[in-house]
Amino acid sequence: MALNRRELLQWMGGACSALALSKFAKAQGLAQGANYSATRSSLDRYRIPEWFRDAKFGIWSHWGPQSAIEAGDWYARNMYVQGTDQYRYHVETYGHPSKVGYKDLVNDWKAAKWDPEHLMSLYKKAGAKYFVSMGVHHDNFDLWDSKYTRWNSVNMGPKKDIVGLWKKAAEKNGLRFGVSEHLWISYKWWAVSHGADKTGPLAGVPYDGIDPKFADLYHDADCARFVDKLDWNDDGIPESWKRHYLDRMTDLIDKYQPDFLYTDGHLPFEEYGMKMVSHLYNVSAQLHGGVTEAVYTSKEDTDCAIGTCLLDHERGVADGIAKNPWQTDTCIGEWHYKRGAKYKSAKKVIDLLVDIVSKNGNLLLNFPLPNSGELDFEEKAVLEGITAWMAVNSEGIYASRPWKVYGDGPSTLVKVQPGNFNEDKQKDLTAEDVRFTTKNSTLYAFVMGWPEKQAVLTSLGLASAQQPGKIRKVELLGSKGELKWNQDETCLKVEMPMEKISDIGITLKVELA
Repeated sequence: MALNRRELLQWMGGACSALALSKFAKAQGLAQGANYSATRSSLDRYRIPEWFRDAKFGIWSHWGPQSAIEAGDWYARNMYVQGTDQYRYHVETYGHPSKVGYKDLVNDWKAAKWDPEHLMSLYKKAGAKYFVSMGVHHDNFDLWDSKYTRWNSVNMGPKKDIVGLWKKAAEKNGLRFGVSEHLWISYKWWAVSHGADKTGPLAGVPYDGIDPKFADLYHDADCARFVDKLDWNDDGIPESWKRHYLDRMTDLIDKYQPDFLYTDGHLPFEEYGMKMVSHLYNVSAQLHGGVTEAVYTSKEDTDCAIGTCLLDHERGVADGIAKNPWQTDTCIGEWHYKRGAKYKSAKKVIDLLVDIVSKNGNLLLNFPLPNSGELDFEEKAVLEGITAWMAVNSEGIYASRPWKVYGDGPSTLVKVQPGNFNEDKQKDLTAEDVRFTTKNSTLYAFVMGWPEKQAVLTSLGLASAQQPGKIRKVELLGSKGELKWNQDETCLKVEMPMEKISDIGITLKVELA
């Protein structure tokens, strides 16, 4: 008989190592249901767990040493790219990168006001069902007590186990816990630190990345061959780095047993990547009675075509109902905190969430934290707007599944090429736009604005192509009064109450015969 997690830990005397878990699983015969090997054919058996399909909404903290500067994403790279805004800012603020490099800035990350339990309580209240901590960005700096690099958050910067403390807060609040890794491309990404200015008084003077004392951060001199072009692929990356990458990822999985692991790109380095993913899935099965509950993401659709992983679209949405579950990851502003950045409104976030869920997806939303680790005023306002809407309407979000069509209205007539970086190509949703989800015989119709007098849903007409059948009852979530509504051959018409409920959007709960 499978033991629960507390009994498992007692059985092991409190040990959490993957080795101890493996011994326990073999003793109990629990790992037989998973037992993945590092091959494509073995990973093809994987299926997305129900908890993830039910969760729909997660929040991400894309936060690390680059956040200390508060000057936007990819600061550590762009400070070595002459002509960029971040290069100019760096020279003016800190000095030339031949003298003051990224290695000199990591200790500026203080996290002085970071309260993970308080933040997690806010994220839970806003409706998040899973939380994702950054584990390591392209900057090669681990946010845990890393076994394989001195460049980590316990040894430097805030001198705290960021991943571990986030996990503790997530578990206390009943959220599933995940980690993001952006490490695999670091070998190419950091090549610019081995370069030099091409013009100006310091032209040709090498940046600090060439110093062999810091090769464990900036990589060895051989990576300089990638200095002029960042190709987002495995080509040319040495075996030594691939092995080191796998060691780091195995350390992360063994220490934190995440429910969710995000890779910024495709499943990297073939055999090394498959070893990582199979290990993640097997550790998860050892913790959950032989059933793998972990999720791994890839941005390459061929990786996830049959089992293996969850397809993730960065700042992108699908063009219709996808056969398999998927995810959008996006941000209310820039990925790393930037002072004065313009944020998505709560309305924009909810539009994205409802559209994505209607198409069989989940939304993972980043709130970029500043150096302090405390949300700024504008971020709190966005979060409060999301919280207020979810408190009324989330019934139609969680544990829902797509209907026959994802929506009605003018936005459905605009075709968007599915994939990454297309969220801004989609029309803003209005009261003329509707999105659908279902639970059993209940249909939820999200009207993405406040109709002036009545909501009109053409897909719910008796003679519509969707053939919904006769409607028995219509309710408006958040409204106590009875609604006046009528279903005929052409549509369902619902009169709005006098009191306006929301500018963001409303939810009609429709009981079908």
